[in-house]
Amino acid sequence: MNILFFTDLDGTLLDSRYSFRKAVPALKRIRNLAIPLVLCSSKTAAEIEVIRKRIGNHDPFVSENGGGIFIPEEAGLKVRKSQFHVMKEGSYSVIKLGASYSDLRKALSDLRSKGVAVRGFGDMTAREVAGLTGLRLSDARLAKQRHFDEPFVFEGSPRTAAALLRQIRAQGLRHTRGEFFHLMGDSDKGKAVEIVKSLYLKGHGALITAALGDSPNDIEMLLQVDYPVVVKKENGRYHPEVVKRVPGLIRARGAGPEGWNRAVNELLEALLL
Repeated sequence: MNILFFTDLDGTLLDSRYSFRKAVPALKRIRNLAIPLVLCSSKTAAEIEVIRKRIGNHDPFVSENGGGIFIPEEAGLKVRKSQFHVMKEGSYSVIKLGASYSDLRKALSDLRSKGVAVRGFGDMTAREVAGLTGLRLSDARLAKQRHFDEPFVFEGSPRTAAALLRQIRAQGLRHTRGEFFHLMGDSDKGKAVEIVKSLYLKGHGALITAALGDSPNDIEMLLQVDYPVVVKKENGRYHPEVVKRVPGLIRARGAGPEGWNRAVNELLEALLL
C-alpha cells in the first residue's frame, strides 16, 4: 500500500520563525521511505520552491490555497491537458485552478471604492509585507509574486467583516482565512488535493492519504484524506473551526513543527505495521 502525505506550511511544518528544525526527524524518515510529501500552502510558488530546497523535497506542490498545482518532471505523474488547464513553467507542468491575479486585484479595488477598508499584498511594498508577516525582506518579495490568490488585511468590526465577505461572494469569488484573509476564485486546497490524489492513484494504485494543517484554510484539504491531523497553535490550542468541521480528526500532541514531527512519526508507526 502506498502512502501520500499533504501538509500546510505556516504554523504546521514551519513555526512562527519559519523554522522546520523540530520536524527534521520525521522529514528524514519520510524521505528515506520514499513517501511523497506534497506541500500545500497559501504561499506563492516562489516561496515554496525555497522551502522545498531547504528540506530536500522533490514532489508536487500546491500554491496559493489551491490556485496552482506544480508537477515536477521527476515526479513521474502524467497530466492530461485535455482534462485540466495545464501550463508549462520551467520544469513544471502547472494545473491552473485559481482566478487570474489581475481579476482579484480588480475585485479588491472595487471593494475599496465602496468604502471597504481592505489592503492586499499588491497594495503594499515588500518592506510593508515583511513588517506585517515577520518575513525577511527577500522572502517578502517572493510573497508578492502572486498568481492565483490575494492575501489582504481588513480594518473593521466583525459585523462589517461579515458584510465584506458577502460582497466577495456576490462578485463570484471566494475567501478563506489563515494568518490573513485571502481572496481567490473557485479553488481551494481540497480541490487541489483531490486532483493530486487522482494523479497518484493512476500512477501508483491504491493509496493511504494523510494531511496536516492548523487553520480554517486547511479544512478542505483535511476533508479529502484518510487521516486528517490538526496541529496546535502556538497558544497550545487547536483551532476551534477545524475541530468542529473535520470528522475523524487526529490531534497532534504539540504545536507547529514539534507537533508535526510527533504526528507524522505516530502515523507512520501505525501505518507501517
